[in-house]
Amino acid sequence: MEIFIKVVQLLLSLSILVIFHELGHFIAAKVFKTRVEKFYLFFNPWFSLFKFKKGETEYGMGWVPLGGYVKISGMIDESMDVEQMKQPPQPWEFRTKPSWQRLIIMLGGVTVNLLLAMVIYMIMLTVWGEQYLPTANVKYGITVDSLGYEMGLRNGDQILSVDHKPVDDFALIPKTILLEEAKTIEVRRGGEALSVSLPAGSISKLIKHNSPDFISVRFPFEAARFSNGSPAEAAGMKAGDKIIGLNDSLTMYFDQFRAAIQNFKNQKVNVIVLRGADTVLVPVQVPAEGLIGVYPKGPDQYLTFKEKTYNVFTAIPAGVVKAFQGAGNYLKSMKLLFSQDKAYESVGGFISIGNIFPSDWDWHSFWSLTAFLSIMLAILNVLPIPGLDGGHVMFLLYEIVFRRKPSDKFMENAQIVGMVILFGLLIFANGQDILKLFRH
Repeated sequence: MEIFIKVVQLLLSLSILVIFHELGHFIAAKVFKTRVEKFYLFFNPWFSLFKFKKGETEYGMGWVPLGGYVKISGMIDESMDVEQMKQPPQPWEFRTKPSWQRLIIMLGGVTVNLLLAMVIYMIMLTVWGEQYLPTANVKYGITVDSLGYEMGLRNGDQILSVDHKPVDDFALIPKTILLEEAKTIEVRRGGEALSVSLPAGSISKLIKHNSPDFISVRFPFEAARFSNGSPAEAAGMKAGDKIIGLNDSLTMYFDQFRAAIQNFKNQKVNVIVLRGADTVLVPVQVPAEGLIGVYPKGPDQYLTFKEKTYNVFTAIPAGVVKAFQGAGNYLKSMKLLFSQDKAYESVGGFISIGNIFPSDWDWHSFWSLTAFLSIMLAILNVLPIPGLDGGHVMFLLYEIVFRRKPSDKFMENAQIVGMVILFGLLIFANGQDILKLFRH
């Protein structure tokens, strides 16, 4: 069921993005009286799931969910309709329009994708506002996994800044370390301020790690609920009990308890809990997997989050800022692919994209991820690769600067080369997904 929910979210998100992207080309073409022969969601080799014609345009839905397209008259595109180009130019065709009009038509898709991201962020801010955990409010410090420990961080550290720049939103710290290729993290440890220098190769390892959980929030362990057949519940533990130790050792925080309980597999241990004003010993038989079936209350029960509310007017500039920040962060992540050792191994295809969606349907997450993917689609489409919008833009800029139009034959060959490159990238990205499945 979880996989099904992820797939449905992915397909719905991609459908929205493709329709709006192609609508950008469609509207720009119509403004300049350029004929659009087809408008398709998804590709339709051999047959379409459905289609209908209205006016001069055929609208339809293909069966290969890899994108979509508009077929504009008099343009060499992925349809490779070279026969049309052999006919005398017509006034409604793309090729007869001034270069500046053709440039606007080709940029229509990425422009709408950026605008769509802005609008989504504006609506989200108006409806939900923003909630975040200020770094200064992480009063119990952090917990780290093995990679975080290797980087020099320790459980209980309180992060002060990254490269001497404070990060107000705690959730942005992992992203800041990665995208800014941080060299130092300033922390308070045992009441003393320290500067932790990240070892060489840390950023490359973070890229391969592919998880922000190398730094997490530390919080006390209070029982919220129990799993079916929980050894702890069977032994008498109750919801609301605050777990503070095992035998004669104190474990004041969830991460401490989770590590310590592993030393008592297949043994009986006295779990020390606070129940109201009383200290109670609960003797628990620990199973072989080292889990006693207790779900903790989340950090939001102990830490003070900050909320920002927006109205229609204040959400507009904030939405624009979020979209441009998202574009900047994505460009930085692309730079890492070329600047870090073997960063290309982190590239993924549809499985990776699908996995960023939550396993439970959540509209806030869905629209946030859709806005991010809209920005990503805009940036990828403007890359100067023949076959993408950016390839057409590159040749149009050449024409505008040098006042010389590339020949139709050159454009045909460039389109073929571009499609080979794109299919190669598609195979590589999805191949990486398959390799990751085998590695895990």
